[in-house]
Amino acid sequence: MKSAAFHLACCLGWLVNGRTGAAEKPLPAELAPYFQPPAGLAGDFGEHRPVLRFQDGREVKSAADWRARRKEILARWHELMGPWPALIEQPKLEILETTRRENFTQHKVNVEIAPRQSVPGYLLIPDGQGPFPAVLVPFYDAETGAGLAKPLRDFGYQLTKRGFVTLSIGSPGGDARKPDLGEARCQPLSFLAYAAANCANALASRREVDPKRIGVVGHSYGGKWAMFAACLNEIFACGVWSDPGVAFDEKRPNVNYWDPWYLGDTPPPKRAPGLPSGERPRTGAYKELIAGGHDLHELQALMAPRPFLVSGGSEDGVERWRTLNHARAVNRLLGFTDRVAMTNRPKHDPTEESNGVICRFFEHFLEAGRQE
Repeated sequence: MKSAAFHLACCLGWLVNGRTGAAEKPLPAELAPYFQPPAGLAGDFGEHRPVLRFQDGREVKSAADWRARRKEILARWHELMGPWPALIEQPKLEILETTRRENFTQHKVNVEIAPRQSVPGYLLIPDGQGPFPAVLVPFYDAETGAGLAKPLRDFGYQLTKRGFVTLSIGSPGGDARKPDLGEARCQPLSFLAYAAANCANALASRREVDPKRIGVVGHSYGGKWAMFAACLNEIFACGVWSDPGVAFDEKRPNVNYWDPWYLGDTPPPKRAPGLPSGERPRTGAYKELIAGGHDLHELQALMAPRPFLVSGGSEDGVERWRTLNHARAVNRLLGFTDRVAMTNRPKHDPTEESNGVICRFFEHFLEAGRQE
C-alpha cells in the first residue's frame, strides 16, 4: 500500500518541477481551439484583483515569488473557510457488491471521506492491465456518475469505457442542502473538497491506479465540488468543471456560493437561500471573501501548472475568460501554455459534444506520462 505522503509527493512534481510527460505533448488538433480565448478577451482580466500581486501590493515576478504567493492565497482561503481535519492516509474502501458491465467491472462501495464518516459510491474498473489513470466524479448521488441515472452526467461511466478507473460519489449525508460535515469545522464547500481529497487517497492506494494520474470532474453542484477539490489539493493532476460558476456573480441566482450549503454557513439560524439582498445579507466565509476583494480566480490560479477545463454552459459563458485569464497569466510566468481551457454551450445541461471534449481532455492529460 502506498502512503498519502507518497501520493502527494508525486503530484507536487507539478509545482516543483513543473513538468510531467503530459507537459511535453502537443495538444490534439480537436482540443487546441479551446485553450485560447477569443481575440477580444485575450489579456482582459476584468475587475478581479490581480492574482500576481501579493496582499501587500508587491508584484509577483518569478516562480519563487509565485510559490510564496500561492501559499499566501491558500492560507487566506483556509483561514476564511475554516481549517481541514487531517487527511486520511489510507481511507477505507469497502466493496459491497460486484457486477459485470460491458468492458468493465462495477463495485458498489462505501468509501471513507472523514473520520468515522463514509459515503456510498461506485468504483468502476476497466478490463486490462493497469495501473490506469483514475477520475473522481462527485455529484448529488453516486448513481448518476456511474451511468445508472441521468444521462449526459455519467462521466464515470463514459470514462471507464475509455480505460479509466472512476469513483462516483454523492453528497455526504445524502442531502446537498444539509451536508453532513461530521466533526469538521469548515464551510460545507471546503468540506466537500476535503472529502474529495480523501477519496483521491483511496483511489491512489489501489493497485489498479497510477497515483500520478488522478483527475476530478463534476457538473453544476458537482462542478463546484470538483473545482474546490482540485484547487485545494495537489493530488489531482487535472480537473474539469462543468458549468459551476467560475466567478462570484450576484446577478445569476444559480451561481449561489452565498448559500449556507456552500460558503455562507453560520451557526443557526441559517441564512435563507437566494440572492444576497437587504433581507438576505451575505453571511459566513462568502461575506468575508467579498469584503476582502477575493474571487474564484485566486483558487483557479492554485492549479498552475496543472491543467483544467471549464465546460461552460448558461452560468459560464465566453465572458468568463476574464476570470480564467488570471490562471493563464500564472502559467505564463511559470513557462507554460495550454493549461487552461473552456468550451461553451447555450444551456446548463451537458451535451454529447461537450462531454466528448471532457473525455478527450482526460485522455490527453492523464494518459500521457504513464509510468510503466
